[in-house]
Amino acid sequence: MSDQDDDELRYADMTVLELLTEMKDTSETIVDLAYASLRFNSSSIAEEVRKLEKDMDDLKYAMRYRVMLSARSRDDAKQMSGILEVGLAADRISDAASSITSLLRFPQEKRPYINNILNESDEKYRMVRISDVSDMKGRTIGPDLAVEAQTACRIIAVKNRHGWTFDPEGFFKLRAGDEVFARGSAESLDQLSAYASGREPYEFPEAVPDDKAEEDAADDAEVEEALTEELRGEDSE
Repeated sequence: MSDQDDDELRYADMTVLELLTEMKDTSETIVDLAYASLRFNSSSIAEEVRKLEKDMDDLKYAMRYRVMLSARSRDDAKQMSGILEVGLAADRISDAASSITSLLRFPQEKRPYINNILNESDEKYRMVRISDVSDMKGRTIGPDLAVEAQTACRIIAVKNRHGWTFDPEGFFKLRAGDEVFARGSAESLDQLSAYASGREPYEFPEAVPDDKAEEDAADDAEVEEALTEELRGEDSE
């Protein structure tokens, strides 16, 4: 098997539900980074967009692979064709967003409308710096801070002395001096800025008891299993 075949099949063991979720998340990240590449006139961010677009192509291939394996009757094929369209829609969004980066070949003064469009949208983009006195310093994005839940802002990338980290994982630890690129409403971004600068103490998420966390995890697993079986057409047998 060639290296190209290995790349195309690296997502093949994922369920249809997992693939749809991954395609949705990847398309969102591609859109965010495409606009970020223009906002910061960054070829390195544009290169990351192109890498993610390749990942999306592999996810699309895996989705088709799983759909063909799952369809065992005409009814299954009809159901799976609708699911496949959802995945292909995410792929088309990613392709369109990736094409935005081609505007980098023009000087910034030739594309002032981009910033105007972003400034007029309901969701905005902003870079905030983690202060040495911020409660966010030395804490992880997910388990410690639950940034998205607590601020309604999504962290798209973090820039520090090591360079950019795109779509950082929940266990990524923020440090003083880190520049955080985030998306959210103007009000949400103002709140994030206040936390990052240390002007306001961070409102940490309430600790969830271990037994409640285990119960929630079990419930989520049951829901995911039921949805996966439905997506596979197993309920029709």
